[in-house]
Amino acid sequence: MAACALLLQPVIAAAQQRPLVTEDPETIGAGRLLLETGLDYGKSVEYPASGLEGDLLRFPLIGISVGLSSIAEIQIDGGLYNHLNITSRESAPLSDMVTATGDSTSSVEDMVIATKVRIVSETDSRPSFGLRFATKLPNASNESGLGLDTTDFYASVLGAKTIRRARVVGNIGLGILGDPTRGDQQNDVLTYGFSMARALTQQAELVGEINGRISTREGGPPPGTESRGIVRLGARYTLGTWRGDAAVLFGVTSSDPSIGFAAGFTWVFNAFQIP
Repeated sequence: MAACALLLQPVIAAAQQRPLVTEDPETIGAGRLLLETGLDYGKSVEYPASGLEGDLLRFPLIGISVGLSSIAEIQIDGGLYNHLNITSRESAPLSDMVTATGDSTSSVEDMVIATKVRIVSETDSRPSFGLRFATKLPNASNESGLGLDTTDFYASVLGAKTIRRARVVGNIGLGILGDPTRGDQQNDVLTYGFSMARALTQQAELVGEINGRISTREGGPPPGTESRGIVRLGARYTLGTWRGDAAVLFGVTSSDPSIGFAAGFTWVFNAFQIP
């Protein structure tokens, strides 16, 4: 049993993710700090609010998680540079605001600040459960065509169970997304995620997930709040406190990238003592 737990340690330590985005209810631990960075690239990404379509590079993507206690952590995620090679332009509600006139545009990534709390620990017969609350800030400019200039809120229930050499994680929740064309309207979306990480050795894992949102608005949703989804298939390799990852991405809807890839690194270490 101890050998099995040791073999599964990389899977559980990988709860913070890369290259997955489905959230594990397990936290990183009191006084621990997780730093992650990476990039992703997607072909034929659509921006319905600005009418732009093209190939999107996001680099560097940055994530910071701080263990506030054995059951709680705070997360900050964002990015410094999003670059879209524009392949087409269409008339859209915010297309008149776009100042990019050439064949490319760029902006920063919207920042997401979140809190995650593990409510129930996992046992041999019961999954672990947790809650996550997140706010997305409007850092990306709508003048670039890549941002919506809206503040969004998310609340999710998280569940996970280790089954032999596999870690299975599921998320379900609600997102309240602002309408970028009107300040007095919003679109409530159902958020979802399902992931699996399979340990091959003590260091190596295969990972996969589907993660996205479903619009609940009758008729056409406000631009930028439509249904979205991404399938990720990849691998992670852990060496000490470092972990590298890579994945291939497939879009679920027409607005998502037709295909893409992601790669990055994660470092987890003891940063401070909790009094």
